[in-house]
Amino acid sequence: MCVLPQPPTITHQSPKDFIIDPRENIVIHCEAKGKPHPSFSWTRNGMHLDIDEDPKVLMKPRSGTLVLDISGGERAEEYEGVYQCSAHNELGTAVSNSIILRQSRSPLWSKERISPIIAQKGQSLILHCRPPAGLPPPIIFWMDNSKSNSIVCVSQALNGDLYFSNILPEDSRSDYICYARFPHTQTIQQKQPISVRVLDNKPVDEREPVFMVPSESVKLLKCNASSFPTPAISWVKHNSEIPSGRASFLNFSKTLRITDVSEADAGEYRCIANNHHGSVHHTIRVTVNAAPYWISAPRNLVLAPREMGIITCRAAGHPKPSIRWLMNGLPIESQDPSRSVEGDTLIFSEVQTGSSAVYQCNASNEYGYLLSNAFVNVLAEPPRVLTLPNTVYQVIMSKPALLECVTFGSPLPTITWFKDSMLEGNAYVFHENGTLEIHKSHPSNSGKYTCVARNSLGLSENHVYLEVKEPTRILRPPEYREVQRSRDVVFECKAKHDPSLVPTMTWLKDDGELPDDERFRVDSDSLTITDVTESDAGTYTCIINTTLDQDSASAQLTVVEQPGAPTDLELTDLVARSVQLTWTPGEEHNSRIKKFLIQYEDALHQSGVWHNLTEVPGTKTTAHLKLSPYVHYSFRVLALNNVGFSRPSMPSRQYRTSPAAPDENPTEVKGHGTEHNNLVITWKPLTPQQANGPGLQYKVMWRQQAIETYWTSVSVANVSKFVVSGTPTFVPYEVMVQALNDYGPGPKPGAVIGYSGEDFPSAAPGDVRVLLLNSTLAEVRWSPVPLESVRGRLQGYKVHYHRERSLHQHSSHYNKQSTEIFSPNKTSGKLPDLLPYSIYSLRVTAFNGRGEGPTSAAQRFETPEGVPSAPSFFKVSTFDLDSLMLEWGPPYERNGRLTGYTFKYQTVNSKNDLGLLEELDLPSNQSSFTLHNLPHSTRYKFYISARTQRGAGPMLTEEAVTVLDRGTINALLPPRVVTSSLAPPLHTNVTSLLPPVAPAFGNVSSSMSKDGALISWEYWGTKKLLYVEYIIDKSDEDWHKEKVNGSQFHVLKGLKKGLAYKVRVVARGHDDRAVHHSEELLVKVSAMVSPQVDIATQGWFIGLMSAIALLILILLIICFIKRNKGGKYPVKEKEDAHGDPEIQPMKEDDITFGEYSESDFDEDHKPLKGSRTPSSGTVKRDGSDDSLVDYGDSGDTEFNEDGSFIGQYSGRSDRDARHDSSEPPSPVNAMNSFV
Repeated sequence: MCVLPQPPTITHQSPKDFIIDPRENIVIHCEAKGKPHPSFSWTRNGMHLDIDEDPKVLMKPRSGTLVLDISGGERAEEYEGVYQCSAHNELGTAVSNSIILRQSRSPLWSKERISPIIAQKGQSLILHCRPPAGLPPPIIFWMDNSKSNSIVCVSQALNGDLYFSNILPEDSRSDYICYARFPHTQTIQQKQPISVRVLDNKPVDEREPVFMVPSESVKLLKCNASSFPTPAISWVKHNSEIPSGRASFLNFSKTLRITDVSEADAGEYRCIANNHHGSVHHTIRVTVNAAPYWISAPRNLVLAPREMGIITCRAAGHPKPSIRWLMNGLPIESQDPSRSVEGDTLIFSEVQTGSSAVYQCNASNEYGYLLSNAFVNVLAEPPRVLTLPNTVYQVIMSKPALLECVTFGSPLPTITWFKDSMLEGNAYVFHENGTLEIHKSHPSNSGKYTCVARNSLGLSENHVYLEVKEPTRILRPPEYREVQRSRDVVFECKAKHDPSLVPTMTWLKDDGELPDDERFRVDSDSLTITDVTESDAGTYTCIINTTLDQDSASAQLTVVEQPGAPTDLELTDLVARSVQLTWTPGEEHNSRIKKFLIQYEDALHQSGVWHNLTEVPGTKTTAHLKLSPYVHYSFRVLALNNVGFSRPSMPSRQYRTSPAAPDENPTEVKGHGTEHNNLVITWKPLTPQQANGPGLQYKVMWRQQAIETYWTSVSVANVSKFVVSGTPTFVPYEVMVQALNDYGPGPKPGAVIGYSGEDFPSAAPGDVRVLLLNSTLAEVRWSPVPLESVRGRLQGYKVHYHRERSLHQHSSHYNKQSTEIFSPNKTSGKLPDLLPYSIYSLRVTAFNGRGEGPTSAAQRFETPEGVPSAPSFFKVSTFDLDSLMLEWGPPYERNGRLTGYTFKYQTVNSKNDLGLLEELDLPSNQSSFTLHNLPHSTRYKFYISARTQRGAGPMLTEEAVTVLDRGTINALLPPRVVTSSLAPPLHTNVTSLLPPVAPAFGNVSSSMSKDGALISWEYWGTKKLLYVEYIIDKSDEDWHKEKVNGSQFHVLKGLKKGLAYKVRVVARGHDDRAVHHSEELLVKVSAMVSPQVDIATQGWFIGLMSAIALLILILLIICFIKRNKGGKYPVKEKEDAHGDPEIQPMKEDDITFGEYSESDFDEDHKPLKGSRTPSSGTVKRDGSDDSLVDYGDSGDTEFNEDGSFIGQYSGRSDRDARHDSSEPPSPVNAMNSFV
């Protein structure tokens, strides 16, 4: 990489006024940079400093820093002077400031004898300090041996003198000491102590304030005034305001301090001192003289050959500084035509290669100077892009993006930005330094950017990339929580961020770190605090940080608990029936008290039991309580907030009220009868607090209304009822109950009306009639009973009815009783939910409060026919390749005479759309039906309902599918041997040989192994999801299910030993609805599974198989010999032997088991696999012996619903018995076909 030449630049130097500590080595700094690296030289007091002449003077390598070694005892004064450093290379010379090196000094106070000062009380006094001159000047302060002088009537002047506005006797002291602290040497010098004695032997005359010494500082304005009493000081500025941000008042406003003084602070400042005797003011004129300060310091300039440029040097001060230019540390020459000086500006034109130099600008006035270096470097360089190539900038969406393009070149290159094309418009800002700014970033701004730098010598380009990221946002911020102490609280903080950024979550409590406590648990999107305490209350802040942005949200946690118990209960205003209670509330614990509950204890009647008395709002702390006589009261108070009740307060002192007569009588007085000749009077007794005194009794009074004039009364105690016997039946009585005690009776009670007891009604409703409204609803009508027969208050009528039997001849009897109740003003009512075609019986009674009266005469009626219930069952099975058989059972409730069945069916396509509906009427005595000539592999939906003369009942539905072809039948048939059965055949046709469809299962079996229960099955239905489901036998739990993946067996593992399980195989649709299921198997798991034994390796099995093999060999030899002998007979005899197949003997070969194949049906006309010939030894061979129907009609081949065979290998079939008796076979189907 090519290194560009550069003139020197001073980078670090010592201060202009350099005060040194004489106890340490002197280090004068001077550092510079440049290309090539500059060399350094020094001047001292304007003369060249030869470093080599003094061995104590060293210069650091590759640096201009001087080290003056005075550790050997040399005096620092010998090196005092004005130093200046120069840094030089082939392009110019840079110079440092003139550094004045001086040794710090801290001289001692001169020895002096100070006479004690005597002053009169109330006079002003000045204690002079006069510190010695030091370098730098010392810091002055006054102290005594006990305290500082921080009192209003004492202040310190800028020159160090101590002022007393009016001296007091307590100011008498012998140890006023002035101290001078010299900061460079860290030493403190002190003046001789000054003794002050204050006399108090004359009265003090008060006087107006008088200024003692005005201040002359431009930064600190002092205002010292004397008077008695001490005056108050204030400040104003003439025609302007005192700068509030930079002005401060010190020492009881006696000092005005202005920081960062500028020329605007010049003017007149007025100090005003006043007391109640008057005021006086003093004006201080402030003139701001300023050393030079920069307005615009000169800056380095890089020019190409024949370019022009300027260097400006602008400084201000008071008085205005003068500007002097130097080049390479020397006065500038005026004869160079490419350079001109115009005051504070250097103008360059048509610069040439080799005219590089360092220029110095010196701005000075009487208060100081400024010196600054600026170089002019004349270069001819093509553009260079200094920004790293392929830099990736990432920015958050809607935020500004800054893409840098730092370049160098001479002449100065121009920068152009591209993204697919040149960028321009208001959406972009092109900064002078080459930076591209996008005001508001959008995802469309992402991509590759190219910056191109051009000048007259060439161009350079660089590629950078911008990625605009989604902002981080807290979607669910934490929310305010109010939680009880010892509970847990969770703050949620869920955020969304750009997927490419990795977020970090930080939680703060009150803007600080979370406590180091294991109760605080931070999860990915929440903060959990367990076992909350009061110290956990505060503000919790969730901060989501990424490398580009952050978002935060805060929530407050308030820890609450029940309020503290009230205290300081006090009773006042004690009278016979009331008292005033006051208390002090306890702590609210961050939840406002809503109310106070006042309770009392009656130590006389219920000691230890507290009763609620009254409640008052939470803003009150007093309550006026109404009391009852003859109670020993103690009170306590509980406070309630949102959390709950506080603990009870301590009980108040006991207050006893005096006894009195009762204030009230018992309530809820009633009179009623429990028998037909009595009256029971009841009431709610008074509480001990209502008794008002000892000896509580109840005076019970009664008389028959409108009959008796005088009251009959009796007094009772400790009861709440009284029974009056011998009363007439159900007559009105006036009843009263009055309370009385040892101090008198209660108020006069009011009378209530009660009735004596009722008796059963004596008459039954008459003229009972039944009107049939329909087959399930009847209306009953009756005549009301006479009022005199009610013997009480009539409450209504009851109709008792029951179904005796159905009118169907095979119906059984029913005894279930039903009752309908009707109001007393009704003389008719309806009996709902009757069963049609039935005989009913009913009776009607009247009833009152005592019970029911006699029943009316029984009325029998018959309900008309209704529609029947659904058929008891409905199933569909295949009949042939193009046929389906339907079977059903009669309805459980015929509700009339069956007139037939309505049968409907329609096709269903793969989208579950229904085809044209076909309808058939079938007779009532038919229970099966076969559909022929149906298309192969077609799905059907069937409907069937029973009919009476009143119409059709509800339908049963079923679905089935016709099989695809004969090969499908062969594949579906299970390979098992069929045997004869003694059970009569249900339906003997080919349907019994074919598996059911819609879909169905067959050959479901189970076996136990060491791995579990092996369940196997065969499935002939359409494609469904198969599950093996199981449940513990006789349990109420849900079925467990395990999915089967395409096989026809499944192992159930994990079954518990010693239990029995119900198992079934279920076919489910995609909606998880069960379409079909197999019959349930009962699988028993033994408590201990015995080890499996391989039977093939057992000795007895091998011996048995050997014997059987030998026997078979002997039989084959015998058969071979007989066959050879049997071949020699005439053809005529052979034909005669085959003339009647019905009596043809069965050969031994017919017993052999052959393979089941399609040829068994079409070619050889052999029996079905597993079938046997009749025991009579004959085989029927007529014109239909090649049809499957004959075999389907055989009783030997009966199937269960799941397609399995019924029967064992023993016994004769019914068909054998029929052949023996020579009876013709009965027809099987009532209808073979229907076209």
